[in-house]
Amino acid sequence: MRATRLALHAVLLSAALPMAPAFAAPALQAHRAVYDLTLNKASDQSGITGISGRMVYEFNGSACEGYTVKFRFVTQIVTNESTRLTDQQTTTFEDPEGKTFSFVTKSFVDQNLSKEVKGIATKQSNGLKVDIDKPEKNSLELAATQFPTQHLVELIGKAEKGEKFYETNLFDGSEDANKVMTTTVIVGKKTDGSSTDPEAPALAKLATDQYWPVDIAYFDDTAKGGEEVPEYRISFKLHENGITRDLVMDYGDFSMTGKLVNLSLFDQTKPCPAK
Repeated sequence: MRATRLALHAVLLSAALPMAPAFAAPALQAHRAVYDLTLNKASDQSGITGISGRMVYEFNGSACEGYTVKFRFVTQIVTNESTRLTDQQTTTFEDPEGKTFSFVTKSFVDQNLSKEVKGIATKQSNGLKVDIDKPEKNSLELAATQFPTQHLVELIGKAEKGEKFYETNLFDGSEDANKVMTTTVIVGKKTDGSSTDPEAPALAKLATDQYWPVDIAYFDDTAKGGEEVPEYRISFKLHENGITRDLVMDYGDFSMTGKLVNLSLFDQTKPCPAK
């Protein structure tokens, strides 16, 4: 399951000075968010009769230091024939200039390590170079793209300007870390939060903050032939500070929801020193 990519988006505008860090704005809130996962719907073809689990997403860093994400996605998937426990654990770091992105993902099935992917992606003048250490050493040349924090910064910036639809691309090191995804993004009207929202208790003082409803579809440009349909899509509510909630993750044959049940806000890093 493509959990990493979903989390990194369901949950970063250059400053005027040319030497300023690439992520000077907006002010992203360092935080730890916990979501309860449940099955939304499933087709007969999927064979899935139930899904339950929990997702924990921890975002830290600043435009001076770069951004770190720690992510864990645990699900129990019930089918007509079996029950399977999956556990995906990911750590990424995106440098403050948005030029390098390191990643490591460990995937467990029924508590046994089934896969580990580790590497670093570096932007070059003609595209993206990906050096993979695990599961075996390999180097790839991919198309020019952006990384997850940049993707989020771009989304917030366009939402603030009132742009409703745009297309962009993304590399996030998920799955086999061997492809750049094209994303189409739809941004809805900015909406006032409500103290009666089911997620309000977890949001606490942020419950009445405004948010945008967002829908993102992910396309694999390397797929050959057939009608161009997204591999999956996500929808969520996006706050100005980068916090996401009320997730719906749609894989085609089935979809699941992620409801925010706990939110911890970390102290913000001091502004970057002037250069």
